[in-house]
Amino acid sequence: MMPGVRLLVTLVATLSLLAIAGSHAAPPGPTTPSACKEARFEGDGFVVCRYDPAADSLRLVRRGPDGTPGSLPELRTALGDDADRVAFAMNAGMYDPDRNPVGLWIEAARQGHALNQADGRGNFFLKPNGVFWLGLDGAPHVDETSAFAALTVTPAWATQSGPLLVSKGRLHPAIDANGASLAIRNGVGVRAGQAVFAVSEGRVSFGRFARFLHDELGCDDVLYLDGAVSSLWSPELGRLDGRTGLGTFVVVLRNPSPAPSSAEK
Repeated sequence: MMPGVRLLVTLVATLSLLAIAGSHAAPPGPTTPSACKEARFEGDGFVVCRYDPAADSLRLVRRGPDGTPGSLPELRTALGDDADRVAFAMNAGMYDPDRNPVGLWIEAARQGHALNQADGRGNFFLKPNGVFWLGLDGAPHVDETSAFAALTVTPAWATQSGPLLVSKGRLHPAIDANGASLAIRNGVGVRAGQAVFAVSEGRVSFGRFARFLHDELGCDDVLYLDGAVSSLWSPELGRLDGRTGLGTFVVVLRNPSPAPSSAEK
């Protein structure tokens, strides 16, 4: 056989073996879905982050006696090794000038501040307001404040804020479709057993923000968390907002992957 022909036969045989080997290769493993994604609605930009109790853990963190964490960079430091598992974090509700929660605050099933059903001025008291909470099973909920007060539950985590932008599919009656009050805003809704967090990229109205979570994201119950101070930490997006003076945070962490069984090693 001539050398050139011999080389061609060898090449064809090698490629055939590689094709056979490839056909029996193990399929790629499942990929972890992105925690946060960018979106647009009615001309404005938003970031949407999801908490899935089947894959994630959620915790609430507040400023300690030493004044930290008071920012997302300080939160990253405070989390230590857990910072490597963070899917996202953002501010988690309204606080007073001393940066203490204005309303209900439950952290690891321990109450840090009582439910606030008082009347007052400001967004928190623009009733109905509400409570975002997780049951001991990790399932997320958003309830109007008086409805939450009537429940006989022990939340694992809870934060109260206001107003309740959407309740049972209906937008808050005091909110205009697209009013003159504009701010960077963040909030949380619940859909299909998951919590859906959103933060606007720029200054938007209450009405547009509420419609985004209801009309675009399909959340029938949406709680406003805060405005102007709204901040996001998303490792996937390479974003770590540096605003200081924050008082409360929600952190979502990826659950550790289970150790492989002996058969898989």
